[in-house]
Amino acid sequence: MTSDPSSALQLRVAIVGAGPAGIYAGNILSTTVRDAGGTVAIDLFESLPAPYGLIRYGVAPDHPRIKGIVGSLHEMLDAGTTRFIGNVEVGRDIALDELQERYDAVILATGAIRDAALDIPGIDLPGSYGAADFVAWFDGHPDVPTGWPLDQREVAVIGNGNVALDVARMLAKHAVDLRPTEIPDNVLAGLEASAVTDVHVFGRRGPGDIKFTPIELRELGEVPDVDIVVHDEDFADADPATAANNQLKVMLRILNSWRAREQTGASRRLHLHFYHAPVEITGDGRVEAVRFERTAPAGEGRVRGTGEFREIPVQQVYRAVGYYGTPVVGAPFDAKAGVVSNVEGRVTDAVATGDTDAPVIAGLYATGWIKRGPVGLIGHTKSDAMETIAHLVTDVEAGALTAPTVDGDVLDLLDEREVEYTTWDGWLALDAHERALGAAHLHTRERVKLVPRAEQVAVSRAGAMVR
Repeated sequence: MTSDPSSALQLRVAIVGAGPAGIYAGNILSTTVRDAGGTVAIDLFESLPAPYGLIRYGVAPDHPRIKGIVGSLHEMLDAGTTRFIGNVEVGRDIALDELQERYDAVILATGAIRDAALDIPGIDLPGSYGAADFVAWFDGHPDVPTGWPLDQREVAVIGNGNVALDVARMLAKHAVDLRPTEIPDNVLAGLEASAVTDVHVFGRRGPGDIKFTPIELRELGEVPDVDIVVHDEDFADADPATAANNQLKVMLRILNSWRAREQTGASRRLHLHFYHAPVEITGDGRVEAVRFERTAPAGEGRVRGTGEFREIPVQQVYRAVGYYGTPVVGAPFDAKAGVVSNVEGRVTDAVATGDTDAPVIAGLYATGWIKRGPVGLIGHTKSDAMETIAHLVTDVEAGALTAPTVDGDVLDLLDEREVEYTTWDGWLALDAHERALGAAHLHTRERVKLVPRAEQVAVSRAGAMVR
């Protein structure tokens, strides 16, 4: 059955994933349809009890300026045009095809939450971790262990992006400086007991090709009682005057200023190493060192191996070489790219993303990192959603979508299956609860995150009942 084009802008749409990608998509869709004189009912499904995705569970707690984006996301959901349905995992609590039966269109916005692989010998030794897992721990993700082994002195972080800097800063920073943040109590206790004294950050390329942002780099040099250590041998090609853009020029100036900075004898040190390509993690039963090949510039941002190898003793390794998308049960997945197979947001029945000859799956779309891979900042997510929504609206106007074949509220199905879903009112209750925990704390804190899933669900569902 094909939708009647004359009523095309009267839609029911499901969005899977309540991070920025999903929330932006819902907001853009509702605005677009309203401006066209139509109506749309949007249900936003999230596997976690709370909204905001990586803004809540993927940004370091000492980044209040970045977390300020929550304010605008809150306004979008609080407007009432999108219904939040949390603690529901598509593929477990409800199948993707069951959503397709109940909605004109389904938009996948599940993001990328797993670490990309680093295929070198020894990567699976005890003491070797993915950065995403560590970030999830210090952000209080309900599905990771509440403890983390911070019992070693020397630690390596492999990667030259913002996630690597977040991980390095959190490892080097003293817990007392994190007390005013929304850091969970179990994480604060773990960091207070940390044995870490030296954090080494390694990048394959040179200072002129770093993937940081200036604010992240500048913050690194402002951590109390932490000395920054850089090495003159890495800076032969790091002249700010030849930088490719103003942002890189600023960062090279920051890095060069650290070369002239006197060491203070701080209790912790953060070492930045460039032109180091990891080739092996070594150790007898657990991590003891990382072996690197020294690299050199090869033009156009590329590097070449020099044949010089160095082994640097560390007892823990964190790989921060990127994220990888999680497959959505029932949706075609490009395993090589780590994304749902699609062309400009239209999901296709293809093995490889970008195959323009593959048939489009009517009514199924993707946006955000699960669409294009884990690249770009939050601003890119908005423009990305605009592209996907434009295609959805075009398909509606062309009568290319299949109308829902099952009537009734999806909440009735979830109730029947005894799924303990959470709602927007429930999130408001959980939000208020966490803020009250922060206000009652010995130290001034904006909130104290509730970590266990069962406790989040209980507070949310109880709060929703009394609102």
